[in-house]
Amino acid sequence: MSAGQRLTFRQRRSGKEHLAQVTADGRIELNDGQRFKSPSTAAAAATGRGPYDGWTSWALDDGTLLDALRQRLLDTVAELPSSGDVAADGSVARHARLKNARGLADADAPVTVTVRDLLEWWGAARRGYLVTEQIAAELANHGLSTVPDFAAVGIDDRVTLTGPSGDTEGEEGEAAAQGTVAGQEEPKETGTPVSATASGDEEGRGEPIQGQTVGNLPSALKGVVSVPSSASFEEVFTKMRLNGYSQLPVLSGPRNLRGAVTWESIARVRYADSKAPFSDAIVAAHAVSYADHLIDVLPDLERFGFLLVKDQTNQIAGIITVADVAAEYGATARPFLLIGDLDRQLRRVISEGLDLAEVIALCDPDGRRKLAAFDQLSYGDYQQVLGNPEQWDKLGWPLDRKSFIARLDELRAIRNELMHFNDKDKAGDSAIPMLRNMIELLREHGG
Repeated sequence: MSAGQRLTFRQRRSGKEHLAQVTADGRIELNDGQRFKSPSTAAAAATGRGPYDGWTSWALDDGTLLDALRQRLLDTVAELPSSGDVAADGSVARHARLKNARGLADADAPVTVTVRDLLEWWGAARRGYLVTEQIAAELANHGLSTVPDFAAVGIDDRVTLTGPSGDTEGEEGEAAAQGTVAGQEEPKETGTPVSATASGDEEGRGEPIQGQTVGNLPSALKGVVSVPSSASFEEVFTKMRLNGYSQLPVLSGPRNLRGAVTWESIARVRYADSKAPFSDAIVAAHAVSYADHLIDVLPDLERFGFLLVKDQTNQIAGIITVADVAAEYGATARPFLLIGDLDRQLRRVISEGLDLAEVIALCDPDGRRKLAAFDQLSYGDYQQVLGNPEQWDKLGWPLDRKSFIARLDELRAIRNELMHFNDKDKAGDSAIPMLRNMIELLREHGG
């Protein structure tokens, strides 16, 4: 497109027509002068409501949608001669896979995969913020999103690749009120036209906050055993004992939460009246969305002791307890403690076995950092010192220096992910044995 290119958005249900034009800096300018970088926000501003998928809303004079232009551009880039670069070739293969997924989504036969398998399309094993942003961007470039959100569920949960949600005009009910259509999530505007590596097409957006969501807990979307309000005490006793549960939700249909029963509520009612009806044992229960940030629901979890979890269609799909959250935060903290111990052990073996002046000469040769003590050394300094053959030989360790330094570098990458809170899938889980082995080796040979 060129500057001044006219765009038209015709609402399907009402027939209302909205006009805009493309500016020289690649924005969409409405007739009232408002300018937008995102086609979707431009569509919402033009109509005064939303959300809309702007890529399938705005069209050229000949009826070609922006979405079609974007797909054409992606195809053009994918058809460029191979450079022999592994990453570029992988991007081309992924384009073909995503294009196929978009075609299946448009044909109402969407692809469903686990989050782990989806990550493998990008050669990733975990959802650090960089790869998460890249995946979201490339999905958006192909007009795709995942339901539920791949970043907000467990790594082995399944997600469906869905296409554009289209025009929401005339939608009624809770979904429309919440800005969603038929259970689909709001269209994401995170794509970039060619490389799909930027963090988004909205201005002022920095590094995202990589927080745990309720859906990241293993039990959040694993299903839930429930009873109806007409249940008997015998049915509840049996289900709770067979499954080892301390509570059961009471549901009237998959979306209608009536409350819950617990051993405590049963005991209280039966103690007061041994002939009390089951309905008297039902107590209040609280449901949260799988996409809620875990830290935001902690007050409710403290109050109720457990929370029911709603999936993307607002069905009760799981339950989380205080024990689940304690296990989650315990697993998150463990690698941090080991990294702190590793740092102390590395500093100890260097300070006890090597000369400070020689270490400073290696790590701060021009004096800019003003290093004056071993306590000022960074992890990179440890690698610099131990990777030096002369300093390594002074330690007198019967170990292979290259293998040792290679493992230090692996741990550096994991350390960086953890210390920047970029590790949604806990790289620390697989790193714990590596950290422990390194710490034990340093204790054994470092004196």
